[in-house]
Amino acid sequence: MKGLFITFEGGECSGKTTIIQELCKTLEEKKIPYISTREPGGIDIAEQIRSIILDVKNKNMTEETEALLYAASRMQHLKEKVIPALEKGYIVICDRFLDSSLAYQGYARHLGMDSILRINHFALNHLPDLTLFIDVEPDIALKRLENRKKTDRLDLESIQFHKDVYQGYLEVCQMYKDRIVKINGNVELDVVTKNCIKYVLDFIKR
Repeated sequence: MKGLFITFEGGECSGKTTIIQELCKTLEEKKIPYISTREPGGIDIAEQIRSIILDVKNKNMTEETEALLYAASRMQHLKEKVIPALEKGYIVICDRFLDSSLAYQGYARHLGMDSILRINHFALNHLPDLTLFIDVEPDIALKRLENRKKTDRLDLESIQFHKDVYQGYLEVCQMYKDRIVKINGNVELDVVTKNCIKYVLDFIKR
């Protein structure tokens, strides 16, 4: 029996990492077989690509190079980790996937959604069964970002860039209405977490 591919999306400071950690604890307690992974990363080669993308020293990286690196990382990650786990019947929980590239590079970097879809054509054959978009209004997210230590290249982007990412995500949600569910991320994180866990558990039982 094939597993389920579930992804989490959202801009910076949306709380995805914490939510996924709590979800995994719940799956563990319920003895539901799963793996948790992330993009870019999740495996050695993809983690090496991640370090290149996020390194603050790489400020001269072009938008096209960035998009291609994400796509390369995604292909390796899918073939080496995600697809084998799904074939074994695992629930695959992933922090970011193709939707991130559409919102960040396609919309905010102005490369165009079609261009991103073309260079990620392999990933289109392995879209998630469910995606939870943690919907945090830009002003709230930016206040959270101000309180966070800037640690990578994307953290150093302008306020307008992060607002554009949010608009990009809203477009992506319209593109994939059948699989993307918006979760209100403007409330307390523990409330968001509970809502996400409930939705995922209900989805798994279908």
